[in-house]
Amino acid sequence: MTHNPSPTYLTAIRDSYDTVAADYAQLVPDPAELDPLSRAMPAAFAETVRAAGLGPVGDLGCGPGKVTAHLAGLGVNAFGVDLSPKMIEPARRAHPEPAFTVGSMTALPIRDGALGGILAYYSTHHTPPEQLPAVYAEFHRTLTPGGLLMPAGHAGIDEHVHLRPTQGHGGHPVTYESHCLPPQRIAELLSRAGLLITARLIQERADGVERTYATFLARKPERALAS
Repeated sequence: MTHNPSPTYLTAIRDSYDTVAADYAQLVPDPAELDPLSRAMPAAFAETVRAAGLGPVGDLGCGPGKVTAHLAGLGVNAFGVDLSPKMIEPARRAHPEPAFTVGSMTALPIRDGALGGILAYYSTHHTPPEQLPAVYAEFHRTLTPGGLLMPAGHAGIDEHVHLRPTQGHGGHPVTYESHCLPPQRIAELLSRAGLLITARLIQERADGVERTYATFLARKPERALAS
């Protein structure tokens, strides 16, 4: 069963990223250029999914496909999905091997239990907090029992931190909002969706780090959790 969300925020996200797509791929660093901690969690995710052999991995909100290609380079059977058609175009040009398709993580065209892993790498912070339970439920639906989820992104110190930027990457006008939730609140929402958290990495604000970043590893249980 999939969720049919209000299209307003999805339209803003799609249109904004369509607008910045030409510059975005140039401005976003390659995964290999990130700091050691930021490289370590995707590597652990890839190794765990690959060893389990449970099925393909969906990179949801894949943007220009750099992380999707990185996963493929780590031996993972990965594919990318993004809401923005203009993001998918350069992803396909730059990375011909992984498959890329246009779609929304709120209603994935993927059958129940088809995925061995899901990566949501800095791709859910534009989702309004009230919509996150539906997104996490969709992750749970499409993961196979034992499948692994890795959500990563910005975190906040307040319940809701709303940012409505007037300029996106490359100085282009955008209309999306960003929402930063405390890591504990993210953990609660993942748990309520029936996902078991196995690890978490919180990178606190420090010299050279402007925001708090939170990365989780969570697993869909082999058996349904008791309510």
